[in-house]
Amino acid sequence: MAETSATTETGEPASRPRKSSWKYIGPGIVVAATGVGAGDLVATLIAGSKFGYTLMWAAVIGCVVKISLAEAAGRWHLATGRTLFDGWRSLGPWTTVYFAIYVVVWGFIYGATAMSSSALPIVALFPDGPGLKFWAIVTGVMGLAFVWFNRYAVFEKVMTVLIGIMFVVVVYVAIRVVPDVGASFAGLLPVLPDGSLLYTLGLIGGVGGTITMAAYGYWVNAKGWSNSSWMKVMRLDNRVAYITTGLFVVAMLIVGAELLHASQIALTSGDRGLVDLGKVLEDRFGAGTAKLFLVGFFATSFSSLIGVWHGVSLMFADFVERFRAPAAGAQQAREHAGPAATERQQRSLPFRAYLLWLTFPPMTLLWLDQPFGLVIAYGVLGAFFMPFLALTLIWLLNSSRTPGEWRNGWVSNGMLALSGLLFIVLCVQQVRDLPW
Repeated sequence: MAETSATTETGEPASRPRKSSWKYIGPGIVVAATGVGAGDLVATLIAGSKFGYTLMWAAVIGCVVKISLAEAAGRWHLATGRTLFDGWRSLGPWTTVYFAIYVVVWGFIYGATAMSSSALPIVALFPDGPGLKFWAIVTGVMGLAFVWFNRYAVFEKVMTVLIGIMFVVVVYVAIRVVPDVGASFAGLLPVLPDGSLLYTLGLIGGVGGTITMAAYGYWVNAKGWSNSSWMKVMRLDNRVAYITTGLFVVAMLIVGAELLHASQIALTSGDRGLVDLGKVLEDRFGAGTAKLFLVGFFATSFSSLIGVWHGVSLMFADFVERFRAPAAGAQQAREHAGPAATERQQRSLPFRAYLLWLTFPPMTLLWLDQPFGLVIAYGVLGAFFMPFLALTLIWLLNSSRTPGEWRNGWVSNGMLALSGLLFIVLCVQQVRDLPW
């Protein structure tokens, strides 16, 4: 970015662009760790077990799609000084209605899912101890206490440790199964085997593709990046994060291809598939490797739990703040965004109320089969979120709401349009697959 005048188009004093440096890396790691859940890893494993290395190219495209989406969300926050929900609100009241219903229903069911997922590896590690419900409640309360009493800086450090554990464990297991390097490179050529279309679309759109991508801009602000001088830093941070995510996907595809494909071993769908994989690893490599994998499984699940507890609660706090306030002008919006606002929101009643909503009401679902109507609502609202994110970012970043220098170019528009199209197809398929 070139320095131009005394003020930027957003009315802020111009400041010298920060050099992109590894020492600043943080929010991207947080969004990557949050977005990659246990269910995503199982879906990748199953794709590898069914099609070997053939869909490696889809994992690479998926990584590029996520980089484009998160970059767009971060660019909106830094270029305009406004939050993403403030941008959505400027598109009309329909965005407020959609988000209000989505965040309440999604949070209720996701809370139970995240707690169960974090409890599964603990139960597998300590089979003679308390059961799944006990550990699910413990992990939920741990997540609540951690986010409630800690600010962003501590949260980021813990997330970095968890993603480090995830990375080391997944790559270690991939190396232990001895990947076929030639087949891996051959898998970079776009090929669609019979019956692979939905797995391909899922690989491109699934891993790391959740509401937490929209939270990226909020974490960028929490880090202290508040204007366009941080744009280069944000872009490096984002690329490092999703290249790391891409390596996770490749490593899990290798495990699926080498460990499961050749032996025709089937996994249970959903998070329990990773418990199945732990047993396969124990038979093949011994109890030590299996236990290490379960530790990585816990890091994957618990990082998603605390990431959502923090990031989506921040989004909800911003939503409530915007809903209460009259439509804000650009200057007023900037005063309600940035690191100071994020610090205030982390102590706010809406932030803590949503934390409690994510933790305690979902515990009732641990004793019940998820109610039919909630499953339908959760599936439909969740399916529509990623197309909603991609298409609204195209709208915002091509309009006068964004300073001219930071509006979309043809590459950004192309990648976001591709994302929108992909997620619409996945949305239709997900809605069709619901138990109507």
